[in-house]
Amino acid sequence: MLIRQILIPLLFSTLCATASAALAQDRGSLDPKPLPPLANPNDPKLPAKELFARKVLPAAMPPRAIGSYSKGCIAGAMEMPITGDTWQVMRLSRNRNWGHPDMIALLKRLSAKVHKDTGWPGILIGDIGQPRGGPALTGHASHQIGLDADIWLTPMPDHLLSREQREDMAATMMVRDDRLDVDSKVFTPFQFTMLRDAAQEPRVQRIFVNAAIKKALCREATGDRSWLAKIRPWYGHDYHFHIRMRCPPDDGACEGQKDQPEEDGCASSDLAYWFKDSILHPEPPKEPPKPEHGITLAQLPAACRQVLNAPDAKHYAKQ
Repeated sequence: MLIRQILIPLLFSTLCATASAALAQDRGSLDPKPLPPLANPNDPKLPAKELFARKVLPAAMPPRAIGSYSKGCIAGAMEMPITGDTWQVMRLSRNRNWGHPDMIALLKRLSAKVHKDTGWPGILIGDIGQPRGGPALTGHASHQIGLDADIWLTPMPDHLLSREQREDMAATMMVRDDRLDVDSKVFTPFQFTMLRDAAQEPRVQRIFVNAAIKKALCREATGDRSWLAKIRPWYGHDYHFHIRMRCPPDDGACEGQKDQPEEDGCASSDLAYWFKDSILHPEPPKEPPKPEHGITLAQLPAACRQVLNAPDAKHYAKQ
């Protein structure tokens, strides 16, 4: 892939100008425009997302996850090549195929295992993170330290997707219209196997899915069910699942989370909240929500300023 194809087309799309969730089915842009220069990049009140979104390459620093999943950055991020033997990266216009080297290695390893266990050609990878992590202009509140990644629940096709297809192809909805269970026509034993493979990775701490998917996993799992403890219901996640890795063991700057309870999370009391009518069919807000300003650079860990100001790492063309 040519450097021009990476640096210019992968800038954030101006079509995604709002803070709506960057879900798997959201289309990308084939003609994204570079973000305009900031009038005053040193303004202390400027949201940090405006600064990190303008970095198209990682910092030339050793790999380090800094801060927490929703309030941090990453030094020395690695690019997930957009095409491999058992994976393809989607929505290239977002330029979010960067992560901690441990995450990139995990995704490559998992894609090969899913291919072997399901017979699928491979997996479709959504957002990992920005080149230097940090808050994003749109979508995720997390994905800031290179240890989060989204994987589509749609099988990878058996051919190389074009740039147009990677931006326009829709992810498959896995949940029934009534939101009470999965759609058995599309959520099959293969999706079950992929989620189990991901959860059985020792470095994976949490996997977020729609509650209907968690319900289906609880129903179908046999034998060793310990991996189910990592599968957590969360809003959305009905087209894709979200992997979260533990902090690297030697990275003192990374602020991780506590492990979840060892129970499998399949008791009726564990799932009841997610199937309340008020959660499945929430009433619209009486007043439109006010746009969030976003955290500033000063509110991030101090080391994130160094990451932001570091020289660009060298970029090598990759497929």
